[in-house]
Amino acid sequence: MDYRNRIKRYLDLEIEVIKSLDVDAINSIMNEIKASQERESTVYICGNGGSHATASHFCCDFNKGVSGEQEKNTNFVCLADNVPTITAIANDLSYDEIFSYQLKNRLKPGDIVFAISGSGNSKNVVRAMEVAKDKGNKIIGLCGFSGGKVREMSDICLHVNINNMQITEDIHMILDHVMMFVLAGYDL
Repeated sequence: MDYRNRIKRYLDLEIEVIKSLDVDAINSIMNEIKASQERESTVYICGNGGSHATASHFCCDFNKGVSGEQEKNTNFVCLADNVPTITAIANDLSYDEIFSYQLKNRLKPGDIVFAISGSGNSKNVVRAMEVAKDKGNKIIGLCGFSGGKVREMSDICLHVNINNMQITEDIHMILDHVMMFVLAGYDL
């Protein structure tokens, strides 16, 4: 089989979408994360499936890569990384509550909820955002497709304007690396 044309079409489309990203929104997200680092607050990040993998990767890159030798560390917590906790909540309450339940008594003033959803409508991610809104915490959102509720409810949102989950998730991961690289002070 010769897949080269399909590979090229995929990559060309991804490059086109990358070029259309809102750099101002990325800059605003980075400034919000930097401010949270300075005030020593927590960034609670969540997503499902591939978005959970991205959220967990953000934790690694920001807690290790950005913090590095800096005076104050970033403090990212991925709400889906504790499997026993999320399965207990899902079993005893509802899968829709796996993130919100963890946030209800944990969020402090100045903390951020970072919501990742390709569709923008993952119920458990939206529920976490509702808790953040009720408590007056800022929300950062990453989404694709129409943006859904994540786009509507976020204080700062980077919307990947494409109806393709794979490219949406690719770009969310690229954004993690772009932001980590710049905030860590690496040079090209």
